[in-house]
Amino acid sequence: MMLAMFFSACRRSEVQQTAVSVPREQIAVLITDTVSTLISDSGITRYRIEAPQWLIYDQTEPPYQEFPKGIYLEQFDFDLSVQASLKADYAYYDEKAQRWRLTGNVHALNRKGEQFDTPELNWDQQTHRVYSDSTIHITREKSIIEGVGFDSNEEMSKYTILHPTGVFPIEDE
Repeated sequence: MMLAMFFSACRRSEVQQTAVSVPREQIAVLITDTVSTLISDSGITRYRIEAPQWLIYDQTEPPYQEFPKGIYLEQFDFDLSVQASLKADYAYYDEKAQRWRLTGNVHALNRKGEQFDTPELNWDQQTHRVYSDSTIHITREKSIIEGVGFDSNEEMSKYTILHPTGVFPIEDE
């Protein structure tokens, strides 16, 4: 009786298999989790990138890289001190156009110590331009500037706010 129960419990169940056809262009060629990498220029460490996930799509038109869970970037000087940093909840890099789109709680710190906060920031590496059509909040040492629309060089040291507002201290003479 026990053998009959054993064999009936071990009866082969039917398994259905379904083949799913996904075009190669929609599949990431590389999926990397918990990334921390250093980038050097002429043998000198210049950048550090950290990301919870990095996806590379090389068969799409255009080829692109995606950081769906956010990105953190630091730029170093020759002594490996942090000169500038950038953080965003999501990042997309168009390899052909050499353009970055950063969205969701974008925080950037330039070499002057100015903090830039915006929901979206774009960086065109070919034109060396950083820009946004979104709201921008810049915290400086003695003032706060806010506005809508932003255009800058890629160091974020020379910038224009298209529709500015702000709080500026005025010294009594």
